[in-house]
Amino acid sequence: MTKRKPPVIGISADFAEGNAPTKSEPTLFLAQRYYRAVERAGAIPIILPPLASAAAIRQSIKLLDGLIISGGGFDIHPSYYGERPIRQLGAIKAQRTEFELDIAAAALKQDLPILGICGGEQALNVVLGGSLYQDISAQVADASEHQQSDKKCFGGHRVQIPDGTCLRAIVKQASLEVNTTHHQAVKQLGKGLIVDAIADDGVIEGIESTRHAFVIGVQWHPEVLAPRRQGHRRIFDALIAACR
Repeated sequence: MTKRKPPVIGISADFAEGNAPTKSEPTLFLAQRYYRAVERAGAIPIILPPLASAAAIRQSIKLLDGLIISGGGFDIHPSYYGERPIRQLGAIKAQRTEFELDIAAAALKQDLPILGICGGEQALNVVLGGSLYQDISAQVADASEHQQSDKKCFGGHRVQIPDGTCLRAIVKQASLEVNTTHHQAVKQLGKGLIVDAIADDGVIEGIESTRHAFVIGVQWHPEVLAPRRQGHRRIFDALIAACR
């Protein structure tokens, strides 16, 4: 009997521009927690640089069984969803954004299983024609504090997970405690997307596609909580199962 090969999961890397005065060069990096979560779930993680060539992106998709669009400390420029920036807009990483939107579009076209984490959820929504709140505190009335970096390892609030969604079937819970380190959020849903997790203040915390086999975005960081909490670990297990 032939042993089944583990799936190969591409994870988008973060990117730091070089600085001529300090003689630092452009650098790729990715927090260990991302690829460890994939490895623990039984797959092989591959770190993806921000490729500029459309042909290279298409070729890289052929090497993958699944894709994770990771989070990072930057915002997607609102020009991608037809808005002008407000004062509270954060740092922009144009090269990374272009790559993540392009590879997400290519993966969606191939119906590759995708998990978007934090900013990765936002990228999925934008590439499918949705929009974002550029800053929750400035644009969402009576919103709770969603930028609680000090609670990243423990959880900052709960989300409700509607019955009948793919996420509910995965985590097997009606609500889940999540960590929260974001100041942006999904506003208008992209095409074919539904809400599968929502905070008590009404902020969308999870989305999934009704047009693809497995496309899920979560606003929190399940890779941080996965080693200790089964509900979050199941999200990675489900991604890998979809890739098989």
